[in-house]
Amino acid sequence: MRTTKLFFTAIMLALTASAANAQPVDFQATLKHGNALVAQEKYKEAIEEYNKVTNRAGELYAQATYNIGVCRYELWQTEEAIDFYQRAIELKHGNYPKASYALGIALEEQDQIAAAKTAYEQAVSASRREFAPAIYRLGLIEAKAADFKRAAALFKEAASHKGAHLPASHNNLGVMLARLGFLAEAENEFVIALKLSHGQLHEAALNLNLCHSFGAAVSQDWQPTQ
Repeated sequence: MRTTKLFFTAIMLALTASAANAQPVDFQATLKHGNALVAQEKYKEAIEEYNKVTNRAGELYAQATYNIGVCRYELWQTEEAIDFYQRAIELKHGNYPKASYALGIALEEQDQIAAAKTAYEQAVSASRREFAPAIYRLGLIEAKAADFKRAAALFKEAASHKGAHLPASHNNLGVMLARLGFLAEAENEFVIALKLSHGQLHEAALNLNLCHSFGAAVSQDWQPTQ
């Protein structure tokens, strides 16, 4: 027993001496290197880099924690990703829209819809309603709950912001308007969605066809974009 204790004491002394002689970590460079590894889809290696960023790094520590969550998510370790997203949000005192949005996506994947909705709402609030992807996801949740009026308002708000979500926002606003019986307004949204997507949004083309073919709302046939 004494031998074992002496052995571990020697190891601890060696580690302490090694740490004392170590050069300070360049946290910014470490984070940048981790990001480069993520771009190459080397998620395990990226996690190793991000783990070198300690709480002495201030804001960068929260970023590294969030980035580990992203890597865990990409490695299909969703529960672990959720944990890291939550830690990152706590480190930023709830003011981390990107992490809150990522948390919502992961929670939705786990079928925790109420918790996902709360996460998206946090992202929207923290960004002063500027984080359009979170507004869009809230629209999808309300649409699935058949609250078409609320969903329409959210998709309209999302469509007021620039970004890759724009074509889908207009298409889904059109779907909600169609479900509410406003066919002319819905048709206009489908036209905008097709224009913004350069004719590539298949659902918008189908929905526009429905408008032309039926001239009245068809409750089960409208095609929302996820």
